[in-house]
Amino acid sequence: MKRRGFSGFIRDYRTILLAVLVIFSCISIATLGIQQGLDLKGGSLIQIQLEKPVDKDTMNTVTSVLDKRLNVFGVQDVQVRASGDQFVIVEIAGVQPDKVAKIVGTPGKFVVKIGNTTVFTGADIQTVEPAQVTGNSYAVPFKVSLEAAQKFAEAAKGKAGTPVDMYLDDELLESPELSESLANGVPQTSVEISGGAESKEAAVEEASNIETLLKSGALPVKVKIVGISAVSAELGEQFTQGAIIAGVLAVLAIGLIVFIRYRNPILALPILFTTIAEVILILGAASVIHWNIDLAAIAGILAAVGTGVDDQIIITDEILKGRGLKERRGKGAAFKIKNAFFIIFASAGTLIAAMLPLAYVGYSRGATGIGMLIGFAFTTILGVIIGVFITRPVYAKFMEALLYEESKKQSKTK
Repeated sequence: MKRRGFSGFIRDYRTILLAVLVIFSCISIATLGIQQGLDLKGGSLIQIQLEKPVDKDTMNTVTSVLDKRLNVFGVQDVQVRASGDQFVIVEIAGVQPDKVAKIVGTPGKFVVKIGNTTVFTGADIQTVEPAQVTGNSYAVPFKVSLEAAQKFAEAAKGKAGTPVDMYLDDELLESPELSESLANGVPQTSVEISGGAESKEAAVEEASNIETLLKSGALPVKVKIVGISAVSAELGEQFTQGAIIAGVLAVLAIGLIVFIRYRNPILALPILFTTIAEVILILGAASVIHWNIDLAAIAGILAAVGTGVDDQIIITDEILKGRGLKERRGKGAAFKIKNAFFIIFASAGTLIAAMLPLAYVGYSRGATGIGMLIGFAFTTILGVIIGVFITRPVYAKFMEALLYEESKKQSKTK
């Protein structure tokens, strides 16, 4: 026998699913955390322009090299992504731009020449050893391929005392003279770049930069930094506090408006609980997929919550209007709920259709300007999908149960 009323509501699979997902989301948020964007956590956003538009494969190479450089450099919470076919956006949470702008904007083209002959390039490097710093001097050992070593040996044979020019991005790093051991025509795969600086700290930094560039390889095109913006951690914390306050005020305002409309806390409280559940589910999904929550994403969450409240009011109004339909037309709350969900699905489809172009434009333009819309569009779509398929059906089931319990009480009093 099918259970009805609150007993049936609690045992309904949709209610159980919602409860499980809310618990899972809370665990995910507690364990994985929520990945905050630059405007909440603080950090840097660097916009890099390539010398010319490139194809998809070249752009993938550029983003891969930059990502590898920053990871080798020790930068945490970094995101590198293409913006169209000529720009790259680098988001670095928790790090100021002056620490990474040089390493990001450097092409990394390494060339070794004897006279006017190029003997090997960065593409011939196989492994790079850790930099060695002694006082103000440094050395970066690395190994090249046997083919490159043979080419070097042929060019160096019999030229002891000739300078070996080492260039990085067309800048001469050093010109050590060929020793007798290197000019004997025997291939040697071990090479090193050495140099000095004004202080030990400067030597460590310069050696680290060279090591990073040699490890990550060269960019296939010339690049230049065209925009740098930074958000301090203190300002990010203020944004976070403001967003939390805005969210709490929004929930309280929703509760007040719903209470004024229906004058019944039994109707107002479930709408509030459903709204809070939707926010938890959105944040839980964001924590699982490591989606950045920034101010634009928070705006999307609020938009999804507002849409959810509208849908719940539609369900409530339709059910309340349908109280007497069973007696008059043989149709009751179920008929009205179907009408409500027809409106809800139509509204959700329209909203998602409107958000998809914004998401596409945001993805193609990157994280600057109109590109920030991707966070707004994605969280709005995510919230609407969660509401339509998870929370709205549970709320409708609750309203059915509430209506059934009220009808039981009325029949007992008669």
